[in-house]
Amino acid sequence: MFAYKYSYIEMIPPKIEQSSKEERREYVLRAWECLHDCESCGKCRILKGRDAETLYADYIEGKRSYMDITLEIRNNSY
Repeated sequence: MFAYKYSYIEMIPPKIEQSSKEERREYVLRAWECLHDCESCGKCRILKGRDAETLYADYIEGKRSYMDITLEIRNNSY
């Protein structure tokens, strides 16, 4: 049996209007936590050495959605 670190529910970012700043911050830190398996993970390639908490600061502060920021990061316009 495989043990998964997160359930499907935990992989959905908390909605801004239904979460606290600390809950959003915790989500970002857990979602982008280093797995120490760079060849399989790909998180480092997406972040390009940048800090996830800094990149997602607007989401943590409740100013922009997690998805908007993620799309900007993936489109290299962040």
